[in-house]
This record gives sequence, structure tokens and C-alpha cells, in this order.
Amino acid sequence: MATNQTSVERVDDAVVRSFARAAVLAALMGAAVMVGSIPIPFSPVPVSLGVLVVYLMGLYLGPVWGPASVGLYLTAGAVGLPVFANGTSGLGVLVGDTAGYLWAYLIAALVIGALIHGRGQLENPAETSVPVLAAVLLAALTIIYALGTVWLGYMLKLSTIEALNLGVVPFIPGDLLKIVAAIAIVKGGRIDPT
Repeated sequence: MATNQTSVERVDDAVVRSFARAAVLAALMGAAVMVGSIPIPFSPVPVSLGVLVVYLMGLYLGPVWGPASVGLYLTAGAVGLPVFANGTSGLGVLVGDTAGYLWAYLIAALVIGALIHGRGQLENPAETSVPVLAAVLLAALTIIYALGTVWLGYMLKLSTIEALNLGVVPFIPGDLLKIVAAIAIVKGGRIDPT
């Protein structure tokens, strides 16, 4: 009796390593948002450590795996894991008042990755100068603020000024500290980028 054998190609080690790193950062994002989420009484947008992890996703994973990591995080929340702010989950969060900020994380990670690494091989972000890192992270934060605030204003029928006062102004000092923290992590060499 003859047997048919087919060969299965192995997944490249680099792909497995990149996916594992993306999954770890997605899990870190869930933990950081759950633990580091503080509701603000006058705003539907909570203070969160999520933005810091988005910075690290883009810096360490690049323009492909950074957004993929954000996608894993969003998928985990969509299917019911309580990884969104204040332990929430579900598809409703992804279309709710603060959904613009969550979707902006994808674009921010892509922009950070593209500006730091280009389209080529991942570079060690520690070799990038502090001014360039700061400028790239400020650009990403601007994207998060812009998309999040536009969506917040649309959902709550707010003027631009009202949306900015609820979704941007209270967060600027903390988010600037997160940029400093991300740069310190990168320059401190605490994470192996390869």
C-alpha cells in the first residue's frame, strides 16, 4: 500500500519571533491599561498607560508588527477579554465614545515604526537621537489626539473646543511624561530589540 506524504514548510524563525514579541507587547498593553487606567470624573476618556505601550510597539516592532500587536490587543478586547480601560471589553467599546483613541493606536504604531525603521530591517531604536525619538513620539501622540478627539466630538455632539477640553487638555502633562519614559526605556537599553 503506497502512502502519500506531503511536506509542510516551516514558518520562518524571524516570523515566529516577531509574532511572539507582538503577542507579549499586546499582553503588556492589556495589563498596563487594566492596572494603569484611572477614570476622570469630568471626561469619558480615562488616564491610561496604553499610550506608553503603543510607543514601545512602534519603536521595537516596526511598521508591520507594531500595528499587528495593537491589532492583537484590540482583538482580545473585542472577543471579551477585559483589557480595555476600567476592565471593559466587547465590540461596543470599539465603536463607543473613546473608540477613536483605540483605533488611532494602530496608526500611531505604524507611523512610529515607519519613521524609525523605514521599510527595511528593524534597527535598534536606541541608536536614534533623542530629538528624533521625541519628534516621532509627539507626531504619534498628535495622531492619537486628533482621531480620538474627532470621534469623541462626533459621538457626544461636542464642539471642537469641548472635545479638546475633554479628550486632550487634561492628558497633555501625563502623555508628555510617557514620551520621556519611552525614550528612557529605549536609551536605557532595557529591552533587546532583536
